[in-house]
Amino acid sequence: MESDDIRRNLATEEYLMDTTDVTEPLLLLYIQKPCIIIGRNQNAYEEIDLNYLREHQIVLTRRVSGGGAVYDDLGNISFSFVTKKGDTTFGDYRGVTTPILKALRSMGAIKAAAGGRNDLYIGDKKFSGNAMYSKKGRTYSHGTLMYDVDLTVLDKVLTVSKEKVASKATRSVPKSVTNVKPYLDQQFQTDTIEEFRDELICHVYQVDSLAEIADKKLELTDEDRRGIQKLVDERYANDDWVYGAAPNFEFNQRTRVADVGIVDVHLSTEKGKISAIQFFGDFFGVKDIEGLENLLVGTVYKYEMIKEALDTVDVSEYIFNFSNQALLDLLMK
Repeated sequence: MESDDIRRNLATEEYLMDTTDVTEPLLLLYIQKPCIIIGRNQNAYEEIDLNYLREHQIVLTRRVSGGGAVYDDLGNISFSFVTKKGDTTFGDYRGVTTPILKALRSMGAIKAAAGGRNDLYIGDKKFSGNAMYSKKGRTYSHGTLMYDVDLTVLDKVLTVSKEKVASKATRSVPKSVTNVKPYLDQQFQTDTIEEFRDELICHVYQVDSLAEIADKKLELTDEDRRGIQKLVDERYANDDWVYGAAPNFEFNQRTRVADVGIVDVHLSTEKGKISAIQFFGDFFGVKDIEGLENLLVGTVYKYEMIKEALDTVDVSEYIFNFSNQALLDLLMK
């Protein structure tokens, strides 16, 4: 697809699923800048080191399908199949990923196989995670294909929080992962991800060049682009969707700082916003701490939004010698 933004690519998937003729299955392939995609039922706060994500400008979004959190960068190809609902059995990940597996095997990765609930493996190492979603008589299945991903980022950003967070969200299960590139025949270990994508398409369709299937390419109209952008704005780039769809959870964090004392915060969230918050400790303050608590109730539990709220006050008036940044770090630790 023409975008390298995961939010637009997921919106394109959803839009085409709703509007396109799928008498013949539709295959979408896309490459995107570093991003995290969490499943429909996941809690971003449990799955991701949000500070690392923010510091490295990694995009976060939520998909409409279930499953676990995944990391993509420009070394990954994401693929989607959109079919009529009756043509795909929900949960049949082995069936829907067969074209991808056959293509990879024909390119040299002869040990590539489906395994577990919804993954693709080479040996005991995962290189692809997949999810499904059904709507309006159609099913789309989408997955990742790690070709040359920076694997060092995974443990840093997809680290389940060690803080005291409690919710009923679906948690990701860590697995050993690998890129598929080293397992391909030398001729398919391409210099660019785009070259690999084109080779993969040719092997899926069993043709020698893309020119042979040029008539199968779907061209977006201006009307399509407007519809896609609407979904980006209303869903995939919307904090109410990305954070608000998170299951409710409770969080508490405690610190002791010289010249401040103990600061112990307990908060609860509903639909991604702080629904209740209380500060405890032996700190001093000129103003009643209840004023700070009231300020934060209703704020989206996201670094930028909490910072914006705190910028309207001087935290040291409520917690003597404690800075706005120190409180922000404590709340987002």
